[in-house]
Amino acid sequence: MLMKNLRMEGFVVGRYKVRRLMKRLHLKVIQRRAYKVTTQQRPGRLVADNILDQQFDPQRMNQVWAGDVTYLRTAEGWMYLAIVMDLYSRRIIGWAMNKHMTVDLVNRALNMAIHLRQPRHDLLFHSDRGSQYTSQAFQGLLKQHKITPSMSGKGACWDNAVVERFFGSLKNEWLLNMFYLQRDDMAHDVETYIKYYNQDRLHTANNCCSLIEYESLNKVSGLC
Repeated sequence: MLMKNLRMEGFVVGRYKVRRLMKRLHLKVIQRRAYKVTTQQRPGRLVADNILDQQFDPQRMNQVWAGDVTYLRTAEGWMYLAIVMDLYSRRIIGWAMNKHMTVDLVNRALNMAIHLRQPRHDLLFHSDRGSQYTSQAFQGLLKQHKITPSMSGKGACWDNAVVERFFGSLKNEWLLNMFYLQRDDMAHDVETYIKYYNQDRLHTANNCCSLIEYESLNKVSGLC
């Protein structure tokens, strides 16, 4: 990916030259770390079938969305980030942050996505079985907009792997070794990364286009 970015800037380089330059500059690739699970399932909540079944490549925009929640550490305490991703382009179309992991948090992220995209009524929303997603309030919001729920199998993190990959990129590309004194500073940096992730970051899954560029190109070609 570094090679492709350099080529876009006009440099004539191959992967071996990039490796030599990284070695000369003492640059190293840092492997992603594992993070704790935030899923908190409560007995008696309605759990949907796993309709998505790891089919992460829909044919058009607003066909399959996926959501999840992750945690972020600050000196003031935890911050929780809920996102909504369109699996077609992998673009983050809704997000919300708060110091509490509540139903309101995931509702706000979904409402942001709905306001942005105005989806048709054949949309699938995939999540884990956390209490926020199985709550009556969130399921009611899906029903109100005629969105079909889908949920991962119990303890099956790979069932929502694309969203987990975004969280890994956020924490390892942007927040690694950063210490935030205040939640507001964390929130500002996360929003900055999401904008970068959508608008500028190149993605191999999208022919090395940015997410917004990929959507725009496919709108022109009539694929969306």
